[in-house]
Amino acid sequence: MINTNEGKESEKLAEFYQEAFRVYDRDREPPQVEVSFYPYIGINHTIRIRNGRVYVRIAEVCRQMPDDGQRALAFILVAKLYRRRVPKRARDVYSGYATNAEIRDRAAANKRVRGRKIVTTDKGEFFDLAAIFDRLNAEYFDGALPKPTLTWSARKTYRILGHHDATHDTIVVSRSLDSKDTPKFVVDYIVFHEMLHIHHPTIHHNGRRYNHTAAFRADEEKFDHFEAAEKWIEQNVRRLKRNAKKK
Repeated sequence: MINTNEGKESEKLAEFYQEAFRVYDRDREPPQVEVSFYPYIGINHTIRIRNGRVYVRIAEVCRQMPDDGQRALAFILVAKLYRRRVPKRARDVYSGYATNAEIRDRAAANKRVRGRKIVTTDKGEFFDLAAIFDRLNAEYFDGALPKPTLTWSARKTYRILGHHDATHDTIVVSRSLDSKDTPKFVVDYIVFHEMLHIHHPTIHHNGRRYNHTAAFRADEEKFDHFEAAEKWIEQNVRRLKRNAKKK
């Protein structure tokens, strides 16, 4: 039985999870399940088994999710627990709720208030990110892009050389690139790529996120040293990895 101390609402959630367990494991009685709402920063949910009991945590931002969405989430989480394919209807119903503008806005507000963003400085030892942004903004965007927070990453990384955080209005560039061995056009390219994420915001469609649209890719190739930058990154990823792992 699910124990959420939520009265009738708890019983309703119990029915959804009991139903899902019966569908995915018809030969066994459903395990005991405890469900609680948890103040995750984003739209995250977890399901765990501990000592034969199942524990479910649902993001607080989804507390008001309608019954069909809660039932769909139950089938999604139990399917993942059994490593089974998520039913298309459950995925569509849940995504229709989780990706609507109101929920995205509430999750983004949570992240802005409670999320932690490490900001170091835009002035590296060899490259000044603010100066690079200003120059590229004038050259490629007619100076129209609003200037975000620009920062070098706290640590050297090699898998992700840059990212744009729309929630915190921040562009982060890997400190691995702040080196005399890095060509200027490579750092320019990374900053330019992240600027394109401001110019081409994420599109949400049918429950999916599209960050690199055809328009994004077309504009990306307008960078003067596009092919040279891509080639340099491909040829130097191992060196960046070695440097990042050095103490």
